[in-house]
Amino acid sequence: MFDFSFGEMMVVALVALVVLGPERLPKAARFAGLWTRRARAQWHSVKAELENELAAEQLKRSLQEGKQAIQETEAQLRDLAQAARQPVESDPAQPAEDPPRDG
Repeated sequence: MFDFSFGEMMVVALVALVVLGPERLPKAARFAGLWTRRARAQWHSVKAELENELAAEQLKRSLQEGKQAIQETEAQLRDLAQAARQPVESDPAQPAEDPPRDG
């Protein structure tokens, strides 16, 4: 998360020891650790919620695309059915041709 080298952490620890003193330093370290854990937990919670929202949005988009594809296929099938019905409906008086008989 933070890019601290070992030397930088030692300087921070030394400054904290001088400012807080040896009596209050362990308590301050526990307090800092507690807040760090809380911040990480909150971050993971927000991250998980965002990932769930993105997954739900992607699923909605996928369902919408599927619905659109089904509607387009239905329209094509209707057009094909209409095209197949047109020759039959346009000349109903003409008898259908019988296939030639062998014999």
